[in-house]
Amino acid sequence: MAKVKKVAIKAEKAVGGVLPRSPGKKISRSVSAARDRSLSPLPLMQLATAFWAFGTLAAAVELDLFSKISNAGTNANELMTLLGLPPRPAEVLLSGCAGLGLLQKRDGRFHNTALADEFLVRGKPYYFGGFVAMNFQQFYLPWHRVVEALKTDRRVWSEDKTRDWAQTIAQNVEQQRIFIEAMHSLSIQSGKAVAEAFDFSKRKQLLDVGGGSGAYCIEAVRRHPQFNAMLFDTTPVLEIAKRKIAEAGLSAQIATVSGDFFTEELPRGSDTILLSMILHDWGPNKNRTILRKCFDALPPGGAIIISELMMDDDKCGPPPAALMSMMMIIAAEGRNYTWTEYEEWLRETGFVRYKRTPLDSPGANGILVAHKP
Repeated sequence: MAKVKKVAIKAEKAVGGVLPRSPGKKISRSVSAARDRSLSPLPLMQLATAFWAFGTLAAAVELDLFSKISNAGTNANELMTLLGLPPRPAEVLLSGCAGLGLLQKRDGRFHNTALADEFLVRGKPYYFGGFVAMNFQQFYLPWHRVVEALKTDRRVWSEDKTRDWAQTIAQNVEQQRIFIEAMHSLSIQSGKAVAEAFDFSKRKQLLDVGGGSGAYCIEAVRRHPQFNAMLFDTTPVLEIAKRKIAEAGLSAQIATVSGDFFTEELPRGSDTILLSMILHDWGPNKNRTILRKCFDALPPGGAIIISELMMDDDKCGPPPAALMSMMMIIAAEGRNYTWTEYEEWLRETGFVRYKRTPLDSPGANGILVAHKP
């Protein structure tokens, strides 16, 4: 009898609780206990402290840490002079960046990792620091009001409720510069992915509507030297784009045309139109207006490319698209739409032959291509 009791006690400990009376319940309790033991709050800890990592990255970019130590590396004593920091912050910043995988220590000195050296050193062709700076300077504080935005369905990016984020940016030259530089950081990556995914060799000219810095045009022409492109955007934006295009040595192949796609017709003569990270900013009715203008500007057989962070059709992800929709709640009137929603608008407009192509890039996860009959 004592032996049976010991076995019972051992089994009870194995399932983490009091033994149930029926075999069926015993299995259920065992499975439940095992599941409870497998759960951990660590994923929640990572979510709750994600802004610590971003703040560390943003501070390092703001101080231009990675550019300044790109060649020789540094230590805490040197960093004090290099960035004008007291001893404790200098040491902590280096440790923080090392912990994030942005710095590595060799022979007592901190050096950029390959990731930081490729994307966080100013002057590199695929510099990503502009996007980090924009989020830090323009969006970090408004996120504190996300609950207000959700409850009211009104943007909280600024106190002026009559203007959205894009309109507010357009009124401030410096803020617009920060935004365009940030979009260039994203678009130069996505532009390369689009140029690899879409066969521009069978096309004559690309019209990039609301093309910002011209990154997509630059990457398309780089990959297809016989190809021409035209960038359509507002005059202040084009001043920045012209400089980027000139730096790439492509001024002869990439033209710029000033205009507003809501108030003016789009230039004709291009057999391919790109809408890159445009439609998520706006509500469905405005998006239909933009698509109709694209349809009218294209010749028969012309193609339209929608490049976005596409939501899955079940609207459960992927995380980057879902979280950008949260950003739109804070800053603008749009959200991230599903592949099917875009296809429905294209069908309403008159486009045919849709093709979905996934992308691996930080700015867009896919392109949807359709054609004018």
